[in-house]
Amino acid sequence: MKLIQVNHYEEMSKKAADIITHYIKNHPNAVLGFATGSTPSGLYENLIEDHRKNGTSYKAVRSFNLDEYVGLDGTHPQSYRYFMDEHLFNHIDILKENTYVLNGKAENLDMECKRYERMIQEAGGINIQILGIGRNGHIAFNEPGTPFSSRTHIVELAESTRKANARFFQSIDEVPTHSITMGIASIMESQKILLLASGPSKAEPIRRLFTEPISESFPASILKQHPNVVIIADKEALKDTDPNLFNEYVVKESTPIL
Repeated sequence: MKLIQVNHYEEMSKKAADIITHYIKNHPNAVLGFATGSTPSGLYENLIEDHRKNGTSYKAVRSFNLDEYVGLDGTHPQSYRYFMDEHLFNHIDILKENTYVLNGKAENLDMECKRYERMIQEAGGINIQILGIGRNGHIAFNEPGTPFSSRTHIVELAESTRKANARFFQSIDEVPTHSITMGIASIMESQKILLLASGPSKAEPIRRLFTEPISESFPASILKQHPNVVIIADKEALKDTDPNLFNEYVVKESTPIL
């Protein structure tokens, strides 16, 4: 793992956008893995701004999203398809037919999982996967206890995850109980992973990521086995971690990123 320390959320978002746009300019046919939620929102704002100012093109880019709520269709304001359209896709020149989000309303969810895995393979795999980290260490919607060998699958959401996402709904009762999510093995097959962490609520999972052994009880721990992970974390997300434990991972100015 590599670690980029930043001061605050805005700097994290800008740094992540710089990495993504640099990669796209050098790899216009990139396959990107997108995440949703408040953590990557600033990244997407920066990508939109760069597209407007600098003309970075996404016409040949394909994208896959990590997950979707079961029971919500793409027009629901809290669906992840709606989120991506509103926060990114509608504002850049990416072709909508090249943006893939799991179908939470599929009649056969098991077949939807298999279809998604096949589409990722047919695209040649994901070049850069953007990740956040949950308070319990979940990545995508892979909750503690999810096998590291998991592929795209249906998952029952932990109560802590539903509570964390309740702020996007009228009440926790409206938060779906299940999601369909890219599996841990699927995520780990991405060529490069960019993990974003900001704020005091991420201090505990970041501390655990650097200090605890690899275990399915803390899904993000498997990232230690990936050959190319970059973590961008701000001061608040790193506040509970002894610098002596992560100094060896800190990126120097001359170190290539992704």
